[in-house]
Amino acid sequence: MVISLSLERLIQAFNRFPGIGRKTAQRLAWFLIAQDKRFALELADTIRNTVESFTSCSVCNMLSETDPCQICSAIDRQDDLLCVVETSSDIQIIENMNEFKGRYFVLGHLLSPIDGFGPQQISSEGLLKHVEDSKPSELILALKPSAEGEATIHYICELLKDKQLAITRLSTGIPFGGDLEYSSNVTLTNAWKRRYPV
Repeated sequence: MVISLSLERLIQAFNRFPGIGRKTAQRLAWFLIAQDKRFALELADTIRNTVESFTSCSVCNMLSETDPCQICSAIDRQDDLLCVVETSSDIQIIENMNEFKGRYFVLGHLLSPIDGFGPQQISSEGLLKHVEDSKPSELILALKPSAEGEATIHYICELLKDKQLAITRLSTGIPFGGDLEYSSNVTLTNAWKRRYPV
């Protein structure tokens, strides 16, 4: 079957989602165009409105509808604990544990020169400023245990080696190469409790 250019663009757009292969992208595209057009147009409006309503928090770099975000604005959080994560969605995963009541900083990416992510792309200057402003006693590196995660952990330790703070990381109960997103709450909670100095 010959696929039109517009349908191919839609398939390629779905294919960019994590975990969505070409076949799944095709099924989603065909499903969408087979529905009542109002469904697709409402979905498009919802996506546009949601995307346009979010911005990066000027304090912690988390994607949020407010600046500063709700966590940075909260007065009941512990200022002496700062958790560094890769993405904004990682914060929700950690919050679901109900174990951590400190602050966060979102890197946005992990170091990966091959993919074009160097120190500037992971907001290292923002992290350094955040540490200098908030002066936490412990920095928790909640990054996935992968080659990129290890490189980022090493870089952050070098960046902050002259600061008076403990730097810890999650226990490797999370499998090497795994994502926080796919870890069960029990696994993540245990890794959290067994974090250790870097």
